[in-house]
Amino acid sequence: MTVTASPLARPGFIYSILLAIGMAAVVGGALGFQYIGGYIPCALCLLQRQPYYYAIPIAVLAAICDLVGLPKWISRAMILAAGILMLVTAGMGVYHAGVEWHFWPGPATCSTTASSMTTNAGDLLGELNTIKGPSCTDAALRVLGLSFAGWNVIAGILLAAFAFVGVRKAA
Repeated sequence: MTVTASPLARPGFIYSILLAIGMAAVVGGALGFQYIGGYIPCALCLLQRQPYYYAIPIAVLAAICDLVGLPKWISRAMILAAGILMLVTAGMGVYHAGVEWHFWPGPATCSTTASSMTTNAGDLLGELNTIKGPSCTDAALRVLGLSFAGWNVIAGILLAAFAFVGVRKAA
């Protein structure tokens, strides 16, 4: 009779689940600021979320692979991929923060601001096609001197570091 180890005794499982939870918390916080706080994201803010949307399922899949007993290199490769995606979002955050601090110009899609919508219901459908998100050059909020983009850099680097430690521990 063979005794299988508990999932909690598998480092690959633990690191991938905690990584997925951490990434979900970051993107959930961004969505909370958007839908509860009323902060409309700009085009670059929305782009910075995409690596999270890819990395979360990859990390969950890594946990499942470890749970069902597939070779460790599979879950390690997935954790590594999620870590690389976190470096990508951190890099995007550096670019966005640079745009906000006017170190370099942002993309042309970020040059307009969301003004006000009409109160005339007849014009509403026509204006929906012309209203764009806020400018990427203006930080909607700064906490401790950092904008959302700056905090995304920190979150991305921390999550990437956690993933890379997980790759080593899952060996």
